[in-house]
Amino acid sequence: MFELKSSFSPMGDQPQAIAKLQSGIQAGLKNQVLLGVTGSGKTFTMANIIRNLQMPALIISHNKTLAGQLYQEFRDFFPTNAVSYFVSYYDYYQPEAYIPATDTYIEKEADINEVIDKLRLQSTANILSRKDVIVVASVSCIYNIGSSEEYSNKVLPVHVGEYFDWKGMSAKLATMQYERSEFDFKRGTFRIRGSDIDVYPAYEDWAYRIASDDMKITSLSKIDPLSGKEFDKVSDSMRSIYIYPAKHYITNREGIDAALKQIREDMQVQYELFKSQGKLVEAERILRKVTYDLEMLKEVGYVNGIENYSRYFDGRKPGDPPYTLIDYFRSAYGDQFITFIDESHITVPQISGMFNGDRARKNTLIEFGFRLPSALDNRPMKFDEFYKSTSYLVYVSATPDEWEVKMAHQEAKAKNFTTHTGVVEQLIRPTGIIDPEVIIRPAKTEIPDLIKEVVKRVANGEKILVTTLTKKTAEDLTTYLKEREIRAEYLHSDIHTLERSDILDNLRKGNFDVLIGVNLLREGLDLPEVTLVAILDADKEGFLRSRTSLIQTMGRAARNINGVVILYADTVTNSMKQAVDEITRRRARQRKYNEDHGINPKNVYKPIRERIVELEEEQMVFDANRSINITASHVKTITADALTPYDRKRVIKKLEREMKKQAEAMNFELAIEMRDKIRELKSAV
Repeated sequence: MFELKSSFSPMGDQPQAIAKLQSGIQAGLKNQVLLGVTGSGKTFTMANIIRNLQMPALIISHNKTLAGQLYQEFRDFFPTNAVSYFVSYYDYYQPEAYIPATDTYIEKEADINEVIDKLRLQSTANILSRKDVIVVASVSCIYNIGSSEEYSNKVLPVHVGEYFDWKGMSAKLATMQYERSEFDFKRGTFRIRGSDIDVYPAYEDWAYRIASDDMKITSLSKIDPLSGKEFDKVSDSMRSIYIYPAKHYITNREGIDAALKQIREDMQVQYELFKSQGKLVEAERILRKVTYDLEMLKEVGYVNGIENYSRYFDGRKPGDPPYTLIDYFRSAYGDQFITFIDESHITVPQISGMFNGDRARKNTLIEFGFRLPSALDNRPMKFDEFYKSTSYLVYVSATPDEWEVKMAHQEAKAKNFTTHTGVVEQLIRPTGIIDPEVIIRPAKTEIPDLIKEVVKRVANGEKILVTTLTKKTAEDLTTYLKEREIRAEYLHSDIHTLERSDILDNLRKGNFDVLIGVNLLREGLDLPEVTLVAILDADKEGFLRSRTSLIQTMGRAARNINGVVILYADTVTNSMKQAVDEITRRRARQRKYNEDHGINPKNVYKPIRERIVELEEEQMVFDANRSINITASHVKTITADALTPYDRKRVIKKLEREMKKQAEAMNFELAIEMRDKIRELKSAV
């Protein structure tokens, strides 16, 4: 059962929003919109719907930062239930690509974050084993992760009292992608200790010890993976455990030979096609590439880029949709789960655009003989495939897009639904805070005026957000403010995902006062200490200064009773007018509600939550927080004998990424220092 833990009860617009959306799901409405202003408690509304309907939920966010925030909030609301986090597990990802204009082939390169990988595996294990599941995901949930059927077929049940064959169990674990490792006991490995087997599941923070005597399993217990100390016996009422595979992509060994045969046949077809077209270079390239891959697959069962052959191993036909996280939901719950699309005005277009971008890159690789046409089937879902695979969609946004509103209106009308029109508004905040006052000031004097406003608020211990049009402007303005002894930081897409969360936490902790960014300041950032949002160059029409973007950015000042928005503009654009008119409409309704109910607005303090994943940088022997902070002297302090083999690998990966950054920034001397240090560390392995 879902058990919602909170010291609050639904207030303001929340009770009517919860009731209307619930009635829509119960009536079978596929499309509904929750138009909720910033700070109105949309997350709490979603949590109440999940609890009341007792239905599993998939919550999709358009970026990792917001997904992480939602994950922590839902984990607080449902501490006894299975709240999971499913985002892309790459700290660094360079997809395979070919640039014909310069004849440049770029090999795939990736750096996987093991902790996020654990959380992804935990998500699918929860879905297959429990009914009280909430998964907070990024759009990576529409990418291929392998068949849920193959994954569930590989689950290993272990029961006290049953016959124990350690050789058979070892073989079974190997087919589940677990590795035997007697010395480096880490996630996804197992080891044999006398008559016992220790298994460290890839999705847990503990290991299991399977104890046996006289060819029978006598006990099951949880152990500390580091010390091997037993700390929790599996209770008598739970005398069984289920071990799930260490990887999502599980190949069926029986079908490998047939798959390799089909790959070879398709390679020959493509080879002959290139020859008939007079593309001899491409013909030779595809022959060499696939032949090498086939030999690797046959000998070691793996090759870099194996996902491009996934269709052969999955048993899918050309053009079939990929197996995704949503297939796990459908496999476990049928159509009885809810999909909430957070910040839908951004997330829906992102889901729609993933397929085309992926296909364009792969078409080039296929055309020039780097990949077989089957690579096209290792892809994200098309939007219509995603739409068909969901049963109940709730689009959540302060500024829903026209498509979402239209779909919700049309369905409610077609089904003669009377409870609401398909769109549910949640404009009243439980705190009574009304939308911020909006002031328009000249752009030509924006920087001097901004500094005056910043100084005034810093003196009161308040925080400020500034949004610019470019990354360069954000960085330059940060430097300019620091020169005037104003504590400022910038935030943009070049900063690592986990570091972004740290920067936001540091703002709230008071480590600095002004946060400057581009479009990352728009949706979902929960910063109640912010009293001023300054929008520079507000009259420059475009994506970052559209009606939707302006309303979302203004919303960052709506969590504090002293919130104010300043638009720096020399002319009032149509987008500015529409945004200001919408904020004015909301302010009027909010003010009237407060007057009618005798509410005095008040600020609500929100605690700073612990981070989902500890930054790797904290475990390094040098300061890798920013590329510019790393000097040759830092690099020289790294010594191979001071590092464990595991830490050595991590430092090498970090140095390789930083070396590329320094080379791109033309800091060649430092890049050479890093290259030499990498060679030194590798030679010590």
